[in-house]
Amino acid sequence: MFHSDTQTLIDTWTALGEAAVIPDRTAFDPTRLGLLLPRAFMAVRRGDGAEFRLAGSWIETFHGDRLAGTAWLPWWSETSRPLVADAITRTFREARPVVIVAGAGADEAALEITLTPLRGPDGAADRILGLYAPTTTGSRDLVDVDSLTARVSVGVGEVRRAPLSLATINGRQVA
Repeated sequence: MFHSDTQTLIDTWTALGEAAVIPDRTAFDPTRLGLLLPRAFMAVRRGDGAEFRLAGSWIETFHGDRLAGTAWLPWWSETSRPLVADAITRTFREARPVVIVAGAGADEAALEITLTPLRGPDGAADRILGLYAPTTTGSRDLVDVDSLTARVSVGVGEVRRAPLSLATINGRQVA
C-alpha cells in the first residue's frame, strides 16, 4: 500500500487513458495535482538518467538548489544510481508508474518517489512526471538534502507493453 499522495499521482496518470501507449504530456493537466504540485517535477530522459525541466518549490527546498536543467542521478548516492537508472528505464519500457522507496538525510527519513512516463511534443516517450511523497514526519521537514538512498523500486499495475520475446529469422535468434 502506497502513501496517499503516491496513489493520487498513480490514479491521475492512469486516468489519462491510452492504455496501450504512454500518454502525451499535453493530456496531463498539472492543476489536477492541486496541493501536491510543490512536490511534483517534470524531467526529460537523458541516456540512463533524467534532467529536471521543472521542480516544485518543496523539492527545490528539499535539495537546497534550483533544479531546472540539472541532472537527477547526481542527487542519489553512488550505490543507488544503478537502481534509479533502472527505475527510469522501467517506467518507459513497461509503460507504467514505478515507485522508488528512498531514504534521505542522516536519519534516512522515508520517501516514495513516483515516476510516470509521458510523451513529449515530438511524440517521443521521454518525459517523466514525478512526485516526492514524504512518508515519515521527519522527511517533510528536511532541507538541503544532497543525497538520497534508493532502497527498492516497484512497478505499479500491469505492464502495458508486450514483453520482449525471441524470434528466429534465417536461423538467427533476435529479440
